[in-house]
Amino acid sequence: MQVCLFDIDGTLLASGGAGKAAMETALVTEFGVSDVNHDVPFSGRTDRAIGRDRFLAGYLGHLPSHLSTHNGRVLPGIAPLLDRLADRGDVAVGLLTGNVREGARLKLSHYDLYHHFSFGGFGDHHWERNDVAREALAVVRTELGEDVALERIWVIGDTPLDVECARCIGARVAAVGTGWHSMEELEAAGPDLLVTDFSDPAPLFDLWD
Repeated sequence: MQVCLFDIDGTLLASGGAGKAAMETALVTEFGVSDVNHDVPFSGRTDRAIGRDRFLAGYLGHLPSHLSTHNGRVLPGIAPLLDRLADRGDVAVGLLTGNVREGARLKLSHYDLYHHFSFGGFGDHHWERNDVAREALAVVRTELGEDVALERIWVIGDTPLDVECARCIGARVAAVGTGWHSMEELEAAGPDLLVTDFSDPAPLFDLWD
């Protein structure tokens, strides 16, 4: 049994800035902040590290409308990759994301991907992505058993922080260049696999078979 734990933004989908826009709208509606600081780092961070309860409630309230009006998309190769993983029968597919659980559901449902994921680690309670990875590992062991081999757990993401959090739980990692980070930055982080996108999933499958 292989286990794939997918990041969302920049890995599965690009929301066209909908998530960031929903956060900025929440700052206005919840706190009256109209001069938003665009230097807040989003990439690879958890929602909990970006904002707290009232802010998150506002963000989740505005997210569906922004998803509908922004020009987002499922990233290359992702839909057929998820279908092939489902067809194999020897792969468990989950999430390892900085999104809060409800934000993940809203984003993935909008792009008709949510049904592929039955478990995971989320950014509801954690400031650090490594802690999300530890949560995801605990869920994997609850769902699949304590004897899941760490070398068969794959974190799939688009940032150096995805590589780092995979290493903190002893998992392997596939980095994909569909996010904000360059291939050079991702390569320097030392993933087990680095691909431009998942138009061709063969490099991943070749490491399993």
